[in-house]
Amino acid sequence: MALSVNDPLAIIAPLIVFVITITVVRRYIVNRKHTRHLPPGPVPLPLLGSILSIDAKKPWLTYTEWGATYGDLIFVRILDQEVVVINSQHVTEALMDKRSYVYSDRPYLATVEPFGWSFSFGFEAYNDKWRLRRRLFHQTFRLESALKFRPMQIRRTREMILNIIEDPQDYHSHFATFSTSTVMSAVYGYEPSPRNDPLVQLVGNALHLGMAVLTPERAMILKAFPFLLKLPDWCWGSSIKRDAQLSTDRMTEMRDVPFQYTQQHIADSSFLGQSSMVAEHLQRIEKQDEALKPMLQTALKDTSATALATAYETTPATLMVFVLAMVLYPDIQTRAQAEIDLMIGRDRLPTFEDRASLPYIDAVVRETYRWSPIAPLGLPHATLSADIYNGYFIPKGATVMTNIWAMARDEKRYPNACHFKPERFIDASGSLTDDDPKEYVFGRGRRICPGRYTADASIWCAITTMFATLDISSAKDDQGNAVNFTPKFTTGLAYYPTTFPCSISTRSHFRSELLDVV
Repeated sequence: MALSVNDPLAIIAPLIVFVITITVVRRYIVNRKHTRHLPPGPVPLPLLGSILSIDAKKPWLTYTEWGATYGDLIFVRILDQEVVVINSQHVTEALMDKRSYVYSDRPYLATVEPFGWSFSFGFEAYNDKWRLRRRLFHQTFRLESALKFRPMQIRRTREMILNIIEDPQDYHSHFATFSTSTVMSAVYGYEPSPRNDPLVQLVGNALHLGMAVLTPERAMILKAFPFLLKLPDWCWGSSIKRDAQLSTDRMTEMRDVPFQYTQQHIADSSFLGQSSMVAEHLQRIEKQDEALKPMLQTALKDTSATALATAYETTPATLMVFVLAMVLYPDIQTRAQAEIDLMIGRDRLPTFEDRASLPYIDAVVRETYRWSPIAPLGLPHATLSADIYNGYFIPKGATVMTNIWAMARDEKRYPNACHFKPERFIDASGSLTDDDPKEYVFGRGRRICPGRYTADASIWCAITTMFATLDISSAKDDQGNAVNFTPKFTTGLAYYPTTFPCSISTRSHFRSELLDVV
């Protein structure tokens, strides 16, 4: 029996079909439009995307090569993740700074929680939890506040020089001790032993295991195959589960033990005379409502551990790059030492007040940052909403990576970029140029490294004091010939040279009393 035109179904059914059809067509058109206007990039494989085409150990090199083909903004699909890579400082500033409300989130990294990194606000999403921890960090390490740490930084630097003189072959370990002890003094008011300090070793043991698994590329694999964390111990591939548990245990210890040290010593009158982030904030927290104290203490404990984790590799890595450059480019050291001898003399060591009078030393520091960026891709960002830039559609939730390596090795900006040339930052009058790699190597926008002022001060102090006291040169064999070697580099978030053969000795005019701890 045919339906009457007066039957409601005869009218509604075609309308429903029409609405569904229009909706499907509309979505198809929108998707086609967005797909068509995505930034250019390699054609992805089904399901896998472009993961097989990416250098797993040095993905920034792949992104740099693609940038030469596709431009400063490229789109890459890695498994099910949409990734946007920025290859220029100009685009980085346009998005991270001027549109920071879109690009301040962090992508989900599947390795963060299993490996015990949940405490780190560096991986936290852009939310109130992140804002509180960032504020606690900023109050201590903003430029004006960080100045109070400079006497301590000089003291730690001179302890490092003494360690190098006593045991020059273990220079990387001395760099790590210098970095960790400096941060532990600033954060916890803890005075580590110059060598083999138990808390410094605790930090190193905790962070060594987990650093290598925090890259987006590796996290995406665990995200795609989460069952790897549930395999029985006897099964092939279960080592990742065991490593994750061990890392979590060590991270918990690193987070708790130094914090408890400050809590236990904060009532000590001699301890109160020291300035540290935890001590200052604990005193402020005591004045807060009782209901707020547990939450604020947890935030402070997380922030403190984040400071430790951030400094563990970054400063030592930068100093490793510096030493490698001095071995490969000995004339740089000669010129830098001549500047120190001329401007300061040989009767004292440089201090922070001398920085303005040592432009070539600053140029060396800049070139150290540029020549081999220790965080070639920084930490990945994520978009909080969809965006349009230069006609390109950038999806909501996309992972956004700034290719610091591509910026630092841009041949148009830095001719012969693979060579270490500090003079590229010196103008005709002998002054520093306006080009400073710190403008991009520490990140941009609201997620810029909040400890950058203290980190840069430590690195400058270490490099300048090494120039003033040490000679760094190629290692020699039994016949007195320079030992040839090919530098090898670490993998993970940080990229820096592993230990290589070199000779480190005191300068001919060196006097040990110059290193008297201040």
